[in-house]
Amino acid sequence: MSVSPSEIKDSARQGAKAKSRWVRELLEWVKTITISFLIVMVLHLFVFNLSTVEGHSMEPTLLDKEWLFVNKAAYLIGNPKLGDVVILEDPSAYGGDKDFLVKRVVGVAGDRIEIYNKELYRNGVKVTEKYTNVEIEDLDFMPVIVPKGQYFVMGDNRHARASKDSRIFGTVPRSMIHGRADFILWPLKQAKAL
Repeated sequence: MSVSPSEIKDSARQGAKAKSRWVRELLEWVKTITISFLIVMVLHLFVFNLSTVEGHSMEPTLLDKEWLFVNKAAYLIGNPKLGDVVILEDPSAYGGDKDFLVKRVVGVAGDRIEIYNKELYRNGVKVTEKYTNVEIEDLDFMPVIVPKGQYFVMGDNRHARASKDSRIFGTVPRSMIHGRADFILWPLKQAKAL
């Protein structure tokens, strides 16, 4: 059986078309994956991320190993409010390492915060906190006026040394607060809005 030169050319063209189609398909996949990755990165940096609770400083509100949905967009245009559960950089971390903490905002700019007789006072008024069921096991804490652009944060677990918070490292600048914890996502039986 003999093959004509035109059949050879047709066969070569079909092979080139198949290769060209394969390359176009590969480039489309690379483009789709790249765009998807960029969208996820932008969402992660500016809109939300997931965080895992480590430790017992926020009990009974949050338990060790729970996964939180952290809303970063909430603070792109607004500021933390009293009662917000926030994710912040640990101001007491050494050596450039970024450790993160989850705490509750109990004082904003201008507030006078003190602990007297195992109770939290804001502006001279005892604070009733439905999210904690323990008294503060700590010595009295002299009044602190929260400076502009700063926040006083505490863990919900107020047992002695259970929470590393503003009683230890002082007020926290707004720039160290990265987002608001809005939901517990995992485990499913504990899933709820905060």
